[in-house]
Amino acid sequence: MTERAVLAVSFGTSHRDTLEKNIAAIEAELAAAFPERTVRRAFTSGMILRKLAGEGTHIDNVPQALERLLAEGCTDVVVQPTHVMNGYEYDDLVEEVSHYADQFTRLQIGKPLLSQDADYDALIQALTQDHADAGDDTALVFMGHGTEHPANSTYTTLQEKLTQAGYDNYFIGTVEAEPSLEDVLAKVQASGAKKVILQPLMIVAGDHANNDMAGDEEDSWKTAFTNAGFEVTCVLKGLGELPGVQQLFCDHAKAAMEAPDPLTADQIRDGSYEIDVLSSSSMFRVVRCQLTVSQ
Repeated sequence: MTERAVLAVSFGTSHRDTLEKNIAAIEAELAAAFPERTVRRAFTSGMILRKLAGEGTHIDNVPQALERLLAEGCTDVVVQPTHVMNGYEYDDLVEEVSHYADQFTRLQIGKPLLSQDADYDALIQALTQDHADAGDDTALVFMGHGTEHPANSTYTTLQEKLTQAGYDNYFIGTVEAEPSLEDVLAKVQASGAKKVILQPLMIVAGDHANNDMAGDEEDSWKTAFTNAGFEVTCVLKGLGELPGVQQLFCDHAKAAMEAPDPLTADQIRDGSYEIDVLSSSSMFRVVRCQLTVSQ
């Protein structure tokens, strides 16, 4: 055990095969990228942790993993989430980690998969390279989870960027928010495609991918597109299998390692400062922001 570590934090999955192909693959890339650091795993889903425990497998939640690192003498930790966006899971992670800020010499949190413009470009490159041999009559439909959090705009942004890049046969939808299955189905029908490839826009191909997307039930995406007359192929492959996605998480972890230590209010002189701000809105982005300090 070294004094420096990367804690890879995932929502989790109880599907052992996709765990190895996606989560473990991302962790392996982190270990290869940062050989001077110990790489540890934590899951955030209590339901998944309980199910795995019932099957005889213990995986730490975030507080347990941080407590374990403290007990082992680790002083410098980068917490790298494998979440797709800055949604509720990420908010909860930041809250949990904040309680340990004064217990480590250095404790930083990396950004989720899609956090800035360059991330979208990298993901689009990874997705389109993975389907470079898809025919002109084929629509590529990616099913995300969806959320009530404002970060749900991530899906709309990704769709806009795909369209702007000329990938008119790529479509983004969600299970639990918008764009909905009905929204995506209507767009695919209008596109003139005859075939559809369905793939999850999730880090792992777990329950949602196997049931909501590829299941044989009447309300599955596969059934909906089949009933609409399309020839449907389901690809049970999580984003975590894509080398480009693995590299993005390594890039975010590296950025967190190189980030300057935060300043307290008494360390900042009065004055005006240009700062960077990220917006979760799909309607606009902040191009300039100024922080004024007066004590």
